[in-house]
Amino acid sequence: MTWLVTGGAGYIGSHVARAFLAAGIDVVVIDDLSSGQAGFVPAGATLEQGTLVDRGFIDGVFERQAAAGHPVTGVVHLAGYKYAGVSVQRPLHTYTQNVTATVNLLEAMQAADVSAIVFSSSAAVYGNTPAEFVTEQTATSPESPYGETKLIGEWLIADQAVATALRHTSLRYFNVVGSATPEVSDTSPHNLFPLVFRALQAGQAPKIFGDTYPTPDGTCVRDYVHVADVAAAHVAAAQKLEAGIPLEPAYNLGSGSGVSVREIMTSMAAVTGIAFTPEVLPARPGDPARIVASGERAARDIGWAPAHTLDEMIASAWEAARAAGSPQPA
Repeated sequence: MTWLVTGGAGYIGSHVARAFLAAGIDVVVIDDLSSGQAGFVPAGATLEQGTLVDRGFIDGVFERQAAAGHPVTGVVHLAGYKYAGVSVQRPLHTYTQNVTATVNLLEAMQAADVSAIVFSSSAAVYGNTPAEFVTEQTATSPESPYGETKLIGEWLIADQAVATALRHTSLRYFNVVGSATPEVSDTSPHNLFPLVFRALQAGQAPKIFGDTYPTPDGTCVRDYVHVADVAAAHVAAAQKLEAGIPLEPAYNLGSGSGVSVREIMTSMAAVTGIAFTPEVLPARPGDPARIVASGERAARDIGWAPAHTLDEMIASAWEAARAAGSPQPA
């Protein structure tokens, strides 16, 4: 059994590849290394460097695996342009990387008779929802080209499943943090944890945007899940699909409980041992006060639940950031 992990040289994708290998499942990775790093790909996985925008390249990957006696039986699709804010300035690029690429992948899968896919979707499909507790029934209303392309990806996969024997599910996750190995750190220029670490390593005060929200301490409340737990969900979903067990079209990977930005700052100081007072800036337009997701459906169907505490998430992320040196934007 071999699974293809697109985007498997990225922060989340490389954790997914490691989780598959740990489960005894062979892995081949496709990544163009535009934001991923070859060094993140775990030993034991095969790296095929190229882009999903090139349909012929995807066909070649499937053909080479089959010729080597390790035909691909399923796909985890994580590759894509992931920066929601920047996608507003680069909508055509975002659609090409996220929609055209998904069409190419689905076509190549059908040609190679690969009939299972776990799609890496996003909480961005919900947009700035007024719902404080998000379930899979919460209305989707993406507010960026990035969020739109993730929702379109779900639609494409669902439509292909109607037309063919494709088995599928989409995993919508929120704030992915931490590290399962010091070798892999989050280097995003936009995510909270690397932004805080970058500031601390530069001797600067981390920033809080807004402290007058209608929450217990006035700062935004969000749902954070350890990247190892997210990776485990992909493996669990893939194993269900491989066994022919039908899954729901989408699952939220949520903890069911939120953490405020100020609580994170307090824990950051305690875990890192660096005392600091965060700088409070005006709230950013459009930031909801509270978004927490239910993971009940994922628990019911794939036996998934988050297994890491906030301090464990911070400690593992801090260890990886220090191992990498001062994190630089991807």
